[in-house]
Amino acid sequence: MKNVTLSAEEELIRKARGVAQQRSTSLNELFRAWLRDLTRQSGHKKNYDRLMERLESRRSGRHFGREEMNAR
Repeated sequence: MKNVTLSAEEELIRKARGVAQQRSTSLNELFRAWLRDLTRQSGHKKNYDRLMERLESRRSGRHFGREEMNAR
């Protein structure tokens, strides 16, 4: 595991430690969870972008009106 040094305002660190204590965890574990979430979100965006690129080729060639869109 790699160590990282961060800096933040003392008040912010104090509040974050309080959150960690309420969750029965450490500030370090909260940071790791944040990094996991951050990297997952990045992956989701890439998947979304790829999906939109694939769907781009499936255009109908015209715009449908409200009546057509709601027809059953």
